[in-house]
Amino acid sequence: MKILVHDFAGHPFTAELSRSLAARGHNVTHVWFSGDTGPKGRLSLLDDDAETLSFLPLGAKIDYSKTNFVKRRRGDIAYGREVAEVIARTRPDIVLSGNTPTEAQEPIVAACRKAAVPFIYWCQDFYSIAASRLLEAKLPVAGHLIGAYYRFLERRQMRRSARVLHITDSFRAQTDAWGIPATQVEVIPNWGALDEIPLTPRDTPWARAQGLSDQARFVYSGTLAMKHNPAFLSGLAAELAAGEQLVLVSNGVGVDHLQQESAQKDLKALKILPLQPIADLPSILGAGDVLLAVIEREAGIYSVPSKILSYLCAGRPIVLAAPADNLAAQILTQTGAGKVVEPEDIAGFIKAALSYRDDPEGAANAGAAGRAYAEAHFQMDRVCDRFETLFDAARKG
Repeated sequence: MKILVHDFAGHPFTAELSRSLAARGHNVTHVWFSGDTGPKGRLSLLDDDAETLSFLPLGAKIDYSKTNFVKRRRGDIAYGREVAEVIARTRPDIVLSGNTPTEAQEPIVAACRKAAVPFIYWCQDFYSIAASRLLEAKLPVAGHLIGAYYRFLERRQMRRSARVLHITDSFRAQTDAWGIPATQVEVIPNWGALDEIPLTPRDTPWARAQGLSDQARFVYSGTLAMKHNPAFLSGLAAELAAGEQLVLVSNGVGVDHLQQESAQKDLKALKILPLQPIADLPSILGAGDVLLAVIEREAGIYSVPSKILSYLCAGRPIVLAAPADNLAAQILTQTGAGKVVEPEDIAGFIKAALSYRDDPEGAANAGAAGRAYAEAHFQMDRVCDRFETLFDAARKG
């Protein structure tokens, strides 16, 4: 097949999917927004990549802002049109598109309909619902109207898709409520880049290069956005003993908040670093004694923190603040790979993190359980089998 994989954010696991599909003989074009500042996968050709794989960054000239609504909306629309032009020009056999703002997705769906290309809506979260809640909080009247428009668009996009692909069964409730036929909906959980995140000793080259302490290290790696409450991290940093560190490798509005709070409260244990090259990710995660993640309650209903999947590969204990019914929370609870607290329980989060520091055997057991889960569920051959089956079904209608 001639496949266009579009991932607005450029995540590591989607790049791995494109590589694996190309290795099976498919002609794969992997597209992402070059202006997105979040963590990125290996988005350029490697020596052992298949000749049928290509990477295509778009949107380099777009003046984009995540904090200015007007500029962000204009950028989303312009970017979606660039992807639509690629679809019209290349005429793929199928398009898979995820992690995409609602107004960027709209011209992509329209281009597929015009070219009679089956479109798969890869629902990583319900973007319109998250945006609606944020807008309604900031602009009570106008925000409600804009949110309703976004929900209308996303629902219509799903109805016009050959298939809707969820990452968790819990998302089905929303598509059921929107009247999306159950026969049109499939579920393939996300995965971590297992082959790219091997187990490492604690004393990693990256840890030495950063001058990290030999004492307890707590690591948060990935975006710290509005749906990630930074108070959990500053609260933990304030409780750490001398020499212990909370290492934040991140970007986003939450980082700006923590930098200000760290200066005001003199949080000596908090070490803030920018996002690092993807090649350093195994060393970053391996350097941690405990890996941390946070997602707020409302966001946790419609979003599964993908960083947890990378954490599982690293074989380190995990502490997560999230709703108990969130898929990531369920994985940690059921496997024993980590501890989960409610999204408002800062004290419980701190207690859980420090309990792993004080129980090395329990921490090692949790890390081993996480790695075992990753090895059992993140094998790319199985993942590719499921996507090929999905593509075949979508093309048959």
